[in-house]
Amino acid sequence: DVQLVESGGGSVQAGGSLRLSCAASGQISSDYCMGWYRQVPGKAREAVALIGDDGATKYADSVNGRFIVSRDNAKNTVYLQMDNLKPDDTALYYCAAERTPHCKAAFQGLGLILAFTYGGQGTQVTVS
Repeated sequence: DVQLVESGGGSVQAGGSLRLSCAASGQISSDYCMGWYRQVPGKAREAVALIGDDGATKYADSVNGRFIVSRDNAKNTVYLQMDNLKPDDTALYYCAAERTPHCKAAFQGLGLILAFTYGGQGTQVTVS
């Protein structure tokens, strides 16, 4: 199994930046694609970004051009660089992992991140 721990959340003013990290307990270099999603209480979860085992990426329209997802397989860590943050970005951010053969479809339908097998506990991002 893969254990995921998010960090890097916090409070920032609009226009600011944050970098989230997701540390995986196991080896994620070649077997998993990784995604980020977010949730605001009372609202539906929203898939945000996806990165494949080959480094290919896909973003939700709401964050495209502002967020960048990356991975460091040597450190078993995935990152979400968030720039030009807006109050609407306020949410609890989660990372998720899925074995590569089962995540290709997420590049066609980003919402499939929400069904990934492994997920973390989340890190809060607040933009004022």
